[in-house]
Amino acid sequence: MRGFASYVRWAILAGAVLTPTIASAGEGIVTEGIELAKKGGGGGSSAGKIVFDDIALTNGAGITYRRAPSTTKANWDAVKIKPFMSRQELNQIPNKWRGSPGVAIGDFDRDGDEDIYVTNGPGRANSLYKNMLSETGTLRFEDVATTAGVDATDMDSTGVCYGDVDNDGDEDIYVLGRMEPNRLFENLGDGTYRNITDAARAGAGIYGHYSCSMGDVNGDGLLDIFVGNLFDQARFDAIYSDYFAWNHPNQLFVNQGNKTFADHSESSGIRKLFNVPPGDATITWAVALVDYDQDGDLDIFQADDQGALAPSVFAGVDRGYVQVFRNDGAGRFTNVTQQVGTARQSSWMGLAFGDLNHDGLMDFFATSTGDYMVQEFGVPIPPDLATSRWFLGLQTPKGTFEPPPAPPSAFGWSAQIFDYDNDGDADVTYYGALNVGPFVSADNPGVILENDGAANLTLNLAPTAQTHDKVRRSDCNSMATGDLNNDGYPDIVHVSGHYLDPAKIPLVPMRSKWDSPFDATALVAPTFFAIGPWEWEWAGQEPDEGMMGVQISDGGTHNNWVKVSVKGTKDLTFLGKNNRDGIGAVVKFTPKGGKPAMSPVLGGSGSAGQHSLVQSFGLGKAKKGTVEVLWPGGVRNRLYDVEEGEHVTIPEIGCSYSDWRGNRASYLACVNGAVNQLYFRDVITAELAARLRDSARRAYDDKH
Repeated sequence: MRGFASYVRWAILAGAVLTPTIASAGEGIVTEGIELAKKGGGGGSSAGKIVFDDIALTNGAGITYRRAPSTTKANWDAVKIKPFMSRQELNQIPNKWRGSPGVAIGDFDRDGDEDIYVTNGPGRANSLYKNMLSETGTLRFEDVATTAGVDATDMDSTGVCYGDVDNDGDEDIYVLGRMEPNRLFENLGDGTYRNITDAARAGAGIYGHYSCSMGDVNGDGLLDIFVGNLFDQARFDAIYSDYFAWNHPNQLFVNQGNKTFADHSESSGIRKLFNVPPGDATITWAVALVDYDQDGDLDIFQADDQGALAPSVFAGVDRGYVQVFRNDGAGRFTNVTQQVGTARQSSWMGLAFGDLNHDGLMDFFATSTGDYMVQEFGVPIPPDLATSRWFLGLQTPKGTFEPPPAPPSAFGWSAQIFDYDNDGDADVTYYGALNVGPFVSADNPGVILENDGAANLTLNLAPTAQTHDKVRRSDCNSMATGDLNNDGYPDIVHVSGHYLDPAKIPLVPMRSKWDSPFDATALVAPTFFAIGPWEWEWAGQEPDEGMMGVQISDGGTHNNWVKVSVKGTKDLTFLGKNNRDGIGAVVKFTPKGGKPAMSPVLGGSGSAGQHSLVQSFGLGKAKKGTVEVLWPGGVRNRLYDVEEGEHVTIPEIGCSYSDWRGNRASYLACVNGAVNQLYFRDVITAELAARLRDSARRAYDDKH
């Protein structure tokens, strides 16, 4: 094996960029970020700029997470020491041998601040980082996973999602396993959990489980679980050698009540895939249960991977689509991928949802492998085949999408549509990198795509500049957003399976240049030497264990904001139909004199994780606005005059102002009945009860 000194000399001759260590990353990285922000355009910030500060650097704020390797590390150790690795032996490389950690942000102890759950590998406990803000006034975390009973120390854990599956008022956690059963942990409401997997029939078998999403697919007010599966990641065959033979099918588990689930994977229609032979499956990295057409029921999106196999434009077979399944309202699904306009082949990885152009229609963003990585194998493919891009919802025909032109992009796993600077426009963030054996991509330093309000997104790297070196040297397998310090600005948490130590592994510019702002971020770590066509020799350096980043926004724009939580009222009011978390609702906010924004309440999306259930909206300089909630089932409620700086919790009132079939008096009587029930059950205060009654009256009068 060649030594590190010759490795560095080779990298320098190849034009390597030897990036600084994490501790010294600040000054040089900030300069790079600002330059790219100037190139890529814009900022909608009306005052100042947003800067994210990673409080987890050097084990800060109590975050000491390190990812233990997956059980597949033994496969990697066997391959890397061979005299050389050939194209055929690429199949023997395990995928994500350092692990596939997932992360979720949620208020798991119901104390008013957001906590973090993150998964780990076998022999090392998963972490439940309790936020100590409400107890101490300081943003600091304590890992309580073991005492809480959600450590799953013996598990090779991957993705995670959560929701109140038994409607008792607290969040239950569903942890996915690599080639082992998943685990469902019931929250007992006292800071501890109980593993109810076997009794709940929620284990889901021996599959390559990766991402999950909760939502009520059949309208019974109970959360069901959709699981996106991959393949056995012990080998790369599913990526390199066969389109369908190695893939594992996705699964749908329908809540039966009494904390039990039934497998509806076959009967529901979710396995009737577009352009896939009957009985075969795809590789699904991200899933979401979301009411994309706003008809009152939850549909299914899954992000599928083309892998390294030729698509139809190169005489191959297309399997990489964003597959879309439309719900009939009773949990029976029809595949409408081709009809809705998402039959665009790529290697899709992550999903995010919102309204990018203020037209009231659901848009989505999907990450892919980007336009730089494939060319590292010497395969001269054109740009646009693997670009991360956004899809805009169309009014005609309703429920369809069209992707506008998108510039060449970096690799991405998890994504989110959120208003990071609170200027009233929904922006995009996404993170990720990939270890494919001969090299590791390092082209994504933590992307912010800033929106001009008309769905024109431009790269702005300045906000995340502090951690560019740390992030691009990590594979950032999963990412979640939420307001961890309760200042009204969304923060970003990401977790990686590996970290490329700059003292051992230099980064080299990628081959491709597209005259894109991403050109300057397109770096790669050549962990193997190329010694011939499709032949490599290991460079002798290992990645370190992965870590977490907890990036806290400084709120530098000083824009106004509101936060909205929703509460379903099944069994609390006579017309309440929805799960206690309100998962599946679509929340809209319109600042006074401003443009409407939208955010769906999702029980898992992105990739291998889940964002906060609290929906955050920027107001710019507006002082108040109106919230509207579309509940699963089709009921619409409004709350007027929500003031900037408020965090409101809106309960489901089962009387819809928009399509009430009776007269005004009967509508108001319905509202009064529901509000009274919630007040006397101590679900809402007298003040909120009065606001709900007044808003219901105004909403009815505005409509009629």
